[in-house]
Amino acid sequence: PFACICDFKTLLSFFPGWQPRWFLLAGGVLSYYDSREDAWKGCKGSIQMAVCEIQVHSTDNTRMDLMIPGEQCFYLKAKDTAERQKWLVALGTAKACLTDIRTLKEKEFTENTEMLKTKMAELRLYCDLLVQQVEKIKATTITSHVQHGINMGVLLNSSCATFLKTLEECMQIANAAFSSELLQHTPGETSYSVIRKLNKVSLCNLRYYKILYELATYVCIWFRIWFAVLVTFESIYKLMTLFSDIKLFDDGGIPTEEFLNSCYEIVPVLDKLGPTVFAPVKMDFEGNIKKINQKYITNKEDFCTLQKIVLHDLSTEVAQIRHSATQALLWLKRGLKFLKEFLTELKNGEKNIQTALNKSYSKTLRQYHGWVVRGVFALALRASPTYAGFVAALSLAECENQEEAFYHGMQRDLNIYLPAMEKQLNILDALYEEHGLESDEVV
Repeated sequence: PFACICDFKTLLSFFPGWQPRWFLLAGGVLSYYDSREDAWKGCKGSIQMAVCEIQVHSTDNTRMDLMIPGEQCFYLKAKDTAERQKWLVALGTAKACLTDIRTLKEKEFTENTEMLKTKMAELRLYCDLLVQQVEKIKATTITSHVQHGINMGVLLNSSCATFLKTLEECMQIANAAFSSELLQHTPGETSYSVIRKLNKVSLCNLRYYKILYELATYVCIWFRIWFAVLVTFESIYKLMTLFSDIKLFDDGGIPTEEFLNSCYEIVPVLDKLGPTVFAPVKMDFEGNIKKINQKYITNKEDFCTLQKIVLHDLSTEVAQIRHSATQALLWLKRGLKFLKEFLTELKNGEKNIQTALNKSYSKTLRQYHGWVVRGVFALALRASPTYAGFVAALSLAECENQEEAFYHGMQRDLNIYLPAMEKQLNILDALYEEHGLESDEVV
């Protein structure tokens, strides 16, 4: 940060007596040249003030020595006492400033080292969590059992993300603590040998942490890939687990809002079966949901259950009207029965989508449809996807043995989903049967 220039006499080992030399102090480094005029040729030698000791001669008031014990020594002699004093102040100031910087760097180095140790401990914890969660998912896959209310996939994905984030933070700290730039400006306590030793050890640490970072990154990527394989077949059935999450009221009442939300989650299944040919079926399904919701939002407190909506329609004598909420719920539960039968066919091993749809339709909706609607459905059946296409559409990614993995995932999900769905449909059937709301009318 400052420069001091002066002529000095120095004692050179290869010349007898004192030899005049031109010295330059700049940036904490003292350099010497043959003369001011020959400075363009480059310096003949230099010494860093931060690592050298300044010694004043005991008898000669114009002499001082700059020493790095065991390595380097400059014997300097000024033209008079005032000149030496000027240089003592300049050299001392340079050394003090660099010492302050060194202290600051050492403090920063220590803090970064402690932070790095903490982050490494966190990495070990996250790695343990990853292993535990993977083991839980493996157990879930083997036993075809899903922990209710806990999405292990989300937990694993979150841990992977945190793991990577902590790795990145570790490398940032490591680079700050062990970078060559820091080492260059962090002098040793007494000699260059200390610097070289610290440089060697620190660079080894830096290489170690970089290797650790690469390995840990690959490990985390492996976790993500393995996790992706596990959830590749987290199909639309995962979205429909809301039916199994619905908690009935003490009197058996079915919560209106939760039921309608679960029905909305079914709509993507129709898109997977054929977004174009099944468009009329999808529109009818969504239309019935909206009719019930319009009734519900008029008074959410009074219509908090589906039973209360039906009973209100009965009391106001609108239950049999075509566009009433009761009639919409009638057709909605029929559509749900059709979907339940279709999923049951798949669960039982049917791999022909067209056959599964045809059987489900014959058991549920066909008896309520006239020849026009049956023709529309027959057209939709011919355009239904193959089993492989259906699997690919519902899977999140491609992998080996896709159909087999899809089947096992489907078995796992439907074992939870279908019983919950059937229970709620049975409650609605009993309600409609009790009040004579069932109808054989053909549309």
